[in-house]
Amino acid sequence: MIVCIAEKPSVARDIARIIGATASHDGYMEGNGYQVTWTFGHLCTLKEPGDYTQAWRPWALTQLPMIPPRFGIKLIPDRGIEKQFSVIERLMQAADGIVNCGDAGQEGELIQRWVMQKAQAKCPVKRLWISSMTDEAIREGFAHLKDQQDYQPLYLAGLSRAIGDWLLGMNATRLYTLKYGQNRQVLSIGRVQTPTLALIVNRQKEIDNFKPEPYWVLATVYRDTTFTATKGKFTTKEEGEQAFQMIEGKPFTVTKVEQKEGKEQPPQLYDLTSLQVDCNRKFGYSAEMTLNLIQALYERKYTTYPRVDTQYLSDDIYPKCPQTLNGLYQTKFGGVAPYAPLIKPIGGKPLRKTKRVFDTSKVTDHHAIIPTGVIPQGLSDAERNVFDLVARRFIGVFLPDCRFSTTTVLGEVDGIEFKVSGKEILDPGWRVVRAERPTAHPSTPEDAAMAQGNEAPTGAAGGADDAEERTLPTFVKGESGDHKPTLTEKWTTPPPYYNEASLLRAMETAGKFVEDETLRAAMKENGIGRPSSRASIIETLFKRHYIRRERKRLVATPTGIELIDLIREDLLKSCELTGIWEKKLRDIEHRKYDAQQFINELKQQVTEIVNDVMTDPTNRRVTVMPPEQEKKKGGKK
Repeated sequence: MIVCIAEKPSVARDIARIIGATASHDGYMEGNGYQVTWTFGHLCTLKEPGDYTQAWRPWALTQLPMIPPRFGIKLIPDRGIEKQFSVIERLMQAADGIVNCGDAGQEGELIQRWVMQKAQAKCPVKRLWISSMTDEAIREGFAHLKDQQDYQPLYLAGLSRAIGDWLLGMNATRLYTLKYGQNRQVLSIGRVQTPTLALIVNRQKEIDNFKPEPYWVLATVYRDTTFTATKGKFTTKEEGEQAFQMIEGKPFTVTKVEQKEGKEQPPQLYDLTSLQVDCNRKFGYSAEMTLNLIQALYERKYTTYPRVDTQYLSDDIYPKCPQTLNGLYQTKFGGVAPYAPLIKPIGGKPLRKTKRVFDTSKVTDHHAIIPTGVIPQGLSDAERNVFDLVARRFIGVFLPDCRFSTTTVLGEVDGIEFKVSGKEILDPGWRVVRAERPTAHPSTPEDAAMAQGNEAPTGAAGGADDAEERTLPTFVKGESGDHKPTLTEKWTTPPPYYNEASLLRAMETAGKFVEDETLRAAMKENGIGRPSSRASIIETLFKRHYIRRERKRLVATPTGIELIDLIREDLLKSCELTGIWEKKLRDIEHRKYDAQQFINELKQQVTEIVNDVMTDPTNRRVTVMPPEQEKKKGGKK
């Protein structure tokens, strides 16, 4: 008998139906030589400190650092989990073979490997590796099962991540709680959590310490068009007024008219982070909500595997794209087929194929998030919003570039140069997919700015240029006439608060502002956290009462600020250092770095942190103690 184990009951039912295991039993399905069972996500976890030695049960500085000689796993204490595990254990110990049908990613690999270890499974193991839950993908996956050993590096990366988080979280949380929390205030420290909090706190301090400074902008209106002085800002009013007086009453002369045609490529396909960013900007969805929605669409077979960090498709997907587009063509919501008019112009023709979309070298385990071609039914409004973004982005990559004309006009008054630019769309090309759809309307100008993702563009090309999409009047070099100058006082503004969109982008690039899409993609190697874990990290900061929401803003609480102020060890709060760890974990996954070396380095670093804090002669303390925080909890990511 072959035992197949999936990550949740709904996935197990789909697999069982395809392979003919149709008889239901308590905790599994059976038939056609298969038994199909399931977990509920994680059934096992790393052991708690007290499971290794009685001396580690109480929190005590004298017992730090806690470094087990060998890490072990245990069942999560829960009656439902214990009951299901007993079924899995019985099936696996009698099995002739096992098919690991867990989610095709690092976390999914870890979940099922731990269960198999705990069940002491001895038989050969195969791996089902699929990127969508369609019937066709499941059949194809079972026809080409992989050897479990092929995914050993993936498991080692997941295991190293879990052990690393345990080492740092358990030790640093106890260390800081006992040393600075007066043993009443739990100070949760984590490998990803703390640098993310530091991003928010440091930005908030920039804002709090910002001192606005005035500056003056000289502009003039000529033929109902506002030209701005190219000199830039005047730092004193006197300087600005002097320039104003020089040009007042003198004619404005057009000195140059330049027209350039340009092209704008379609935005790249979605990875999880860019989808979360867009959903936050357009609909106000949290990162966690977007992850749950796209996961639901995946499980219902409408979109592909979501927990991905690539925006490319492998070349073997190209022949399947016409079929996917055909499914979208037939899709209707409320009796209307929204995608049919977008797809019709490219129907029946060879589809556009570019390296920005199809590049096998940029795809490892999974490709970008795309529709499967299965026609969606019964979507909630929120699910439809997310599906609509994915569908339109997919259609867009096969449409022509947007063609536009940029007009730049220079003018001059008494030696002072002025400039205006306008952008005219000549052929919208792929931009036809950017139809209006319901959004969370901002209530203030500040919210409106934040709704655009602050300083974190989504990579949807052209978004920043929308304000310039206007056609200028026809100007001729040498023309001259009256104008109306203005001198406007303005004030410098602080950087914006993070919202979830801009925080996700900052996590992706280890805290650096990177607007260029290609460069940002290169920096993902050193981002902090995995795309699939960033949403839960942000939610953890809320649960710990380290941050709170103010409209779309993410604001650090007094406790969160004090915690970051307490931490002097760069290792604990540096995005760059955490990004380097993340790169090493990726390298373990790709057989470029040794897992044991990663763990040994962390053990050494944790030992140094403990020694540094224990010898701190200052009397630093956290004073803010919300009652929700008083109960002790172990440290996690």
